[in-house]
Amino acid sequence: MHDFSFKELKTNIETELENIGFDKSYIHKAKDKFNYNNFKIFNLTCAQANILKQTALSVGADCATHKEVITGRIEFSDVILGGSISQINKIAQKLQFQPFGLKNLGEKLLTYCNKDLYNIKTKIIGILNITPDSFSDGGKYTDFEAAIKHLHKLISDGADIIDIGAESTRPNSTAVPADEQIKRLKPILEYAKKNNIQTPLSIDTRSAKVASECIKLGASIINDVSGFDFDPEMVDTIAANPEVKIIIQHSQGLPENMQNNPQYNNLIDEIFQSLKQKVELAISKGITKENIIIDPGIGFGKTGEHNFEIIHRWKEFCTIGCPILIGLSRKSILNMPNATNEEKDIYTLALNSILINENIDYIRVHNVKIHRNFLNITNI
Repeated sequence: MHDFSFKELKTNIETELENIGFDKSYIHKAKDKFNYNNFKIFNLTCAQANILKQTALSVGADCATHKEVITGRIEFSDVILGGSISQINKIAQKLQFQPFGLKNLGEKLLTYCNKDLYNIKTKIIGILNITPDSFSDGGKYTDFEAAIKHLHKLISDGADIIDIGAESTRPNSTAVPADEQIKRLKPILEYAKKNNIQTPLSIDTRSAKVASECIKLGASIINDVSGFDFDPEMVDTIAANPEVKIIIQHSQGLPENMQNNPQYNNLIDEIFQSLKQKVELAISKGITKENIIIDPGIGFGKTGEHNFEIIHRWKEFCTIGCPILIGLSRKSILNMPNATNEEKDIYTLALNSILINENIDYIRVHNVKIHRNFLNITNI
């Protein structure tokens, strides 16, 4: 009797098809037949859900709906659509000819399925905290000379972007007045402009006033950890500066209370819907989608379990259509409260290596050098 052996593939299917001697001229088309995906689609009417299910079955895929969709006893149903990329493409094409607005769903599925998610080069955002009370390095760079020295170190270590913060948003921290933030940030930005610093500078602030002043001084990215919640004027400030990118982060609560028993009914769905709504708000105000980065907010109103679920499932945010940033550097997710920063950096790299291998767009880190070395070694 033949002794059969097999394994589950966890790698780029194109390489494996080539390894078995598959016809090279057809690999670029065949790979989509082996790339299986599940999509959760929200709030379809019974008619939409039934049509989508029948369309999926017609190409050999499947679609799960609420059990009462067929009876019409419910108004809306979330659905789970599963199939190979090849099948999803066929479904999307068929939806172009369906009623009830399903053409729009088909267009979105086509856009996502034809997006190249495998050639993303992870960018490193280095952290420069000019605060007296940040959780990791508070007080180290409040002195101008120390801050400038660290700025140059982050650049020489290989940072693609440097995120400068003048207000700590660690758990139990309190807000810093806008004028005080500007007072801390202005000398750094003036130095960068005077010395023609080419590395893009991001400003970690929730204040529209701080954002506006820093943009005038040359900042090209604003990182709002509140995702427009803290200062409603932030979205208009960014919209008024079309050359500036905005990082929209998810938070539950304020730093003063966000870690007081955070709870969710469905963590990933709730973060997804919140970020999607904020992206739609930004676009409605005139901010282009190309200028939006989203961040699910590790440690911002999340338990340790929540944080790890985000790391395992971050790709579910990709269908929002914006680059994704994860910032876990030295945070409580490591569960190492008494470790040195050097020890925390090792475990930060270990977790970030998973994200890098999965083609995350941005990682935000304290230790740029070890992450740049890792990217160079792995040639990612």
